[in-house]
Amino acid sequence: MANFLAKAFGFDAARHTVRTEIVAGITTFLTMAYILAVNPAIFGNLAAILGPEKGMPAGAVFTATALAAVVGTLMMAFYAKKPFALAPGMGLNAFFVFTVCVTMGYSWQFALTAVLIEGIIFIILSATKVRTWILNSIPVSLKHAIGAGIGLFIAFIGFQNAGIIVNNDATLVGLGKLTEGKALLGVIGLIVSGALVMLHIRGGILIGILATAVIGLFIKDPATGAAITQFNGVVSMPDSIRPIFCQFEWNHVFTTDMLVVVLTFLFIDMFDTMGTVVGVSQKAGFVDEKGNILGAERVFMADAVGTVAGACFGTSTTTTYVESAAGVGQGGRTGLTAFTAALCFALALFFSPLFLAIPGAATAPSLIIVGMMMMNPVRQIDWLNYRESIPAFLTVILMPLAYSISDGILIGVISYVVLYALTGKWKDISPTMWVLAVLFILKYIFI
Repeated sequence: MANFLAKAFGFDAARHTVRTEIVAGITTFLTMAYILAVNPAIFGNLAAILGPEKGMPAGAVFTATALAAVVGTLMMAFYAKKPFALAPGMGLNAFFVFTVCVTMGYSWQFALTAVLIEGIIFIILSATKVRTWILNSIPVSLKHAIGAGIGLFIAFIGFQNAGIIVNNDATLVGLGKLTEGKALLGVIGLIVSGALVMLHIRGGILIGILATAVIGLFIKDPATGAAITQFNGVVSMPDSIRPIFCQFEWNHVFTTDMLVVVLTFLFIDMFDTMGTVVGVSQKAGFVDEKGNILGAERVFMADAVGTVAGACFGTSTTTTYVESAAGVGQGGRTGLTAFTAALCFALALFFSPLFLAIPGAATAPSLIIVGMMMMNPVRQIDWLNYRESIPAFLTVILMPLAYSISDGILIGVISYVVLYALTGKWKDISPTMWVLAVLFILKYIFI
């Protein structure tokens, strides 16, 4: 058994335990299971805005979302042997629906074709190690900033999911009402989860999620009067993906619009994934003495294959999830964690009412706590060297404020190159960083 686990998942019995890896995988799944509800809801806007004949069946999208997560995460488990999980990415699904289909007026078949092309390009870039080369060219200070920025970003997502931070038209964001509804549940969950983590209880984050979900049965949503946590059955058969499976449209492949859409998908996905891999790998200890990510090329290949599979199933770009940090925070370090998460997604196909009953307010505390844990790398940034610290700070702060990992990285790289060049240190800038800075500037001008 030990030999199988070692060969299949990179499991080392001297350093890892099966129980820890399984608990970590379940934790990762629970923190990202929201995509199973959110993705069909986002795609449901197509029918609502454009009419039923131009929409995608929500049930089919749910099945495609779970299948894309299973395939991508299994690839990560067996090929990359890393504790990262994949699923159709947030932000990318919104770009698919609201920009490509609603604003530009193209069909969802056109958008799926763009996702497929993007995935094929990523497979080529991963096979030639171009993505790894780009990643290793990023300065160490920015890598530390990326990890910390992602920590703030996922903590911000957690605060939003719990309703602790809400929209405010005057100040953009504000504090929610903490004495009722999901905000109250989020606060209770944060106290429970925080106490479990401080007491070093094994599986504390997962226990916190489950305990908070149970507490949600007794707290009502003031808007509806219903309990925050609601169980509406246990088992259901998955819908067929036949209406959306491999529904590609090749008429516009060589058009300017297709080029723009593919490049946008490429930019967002590449640097979202790159940022996630850097941040979560730092937390897991998958870095060498130079700050390079160990096994990055295999991680990127798994991500690329997941994108192609997701396009074939009928959903938007599949990407490595930052919520994988929750499983890493529970001690997950091998592909067994990812394998467990993949199994959970497969089970979710048949137990969707049960899995989807866990509200966002119950998983939010885990994101907040893990976000706090990911802030540690900022201690290694030389804050008195402003050439390093200003780009690092911009990277950290813009991820949550712009609600984008990729924008944080892009602005960080541009500012790093500009500041070094303006202060006479242009010879210290690597050719790769020059090329990236120019491409990123062009991206903001033309895309």
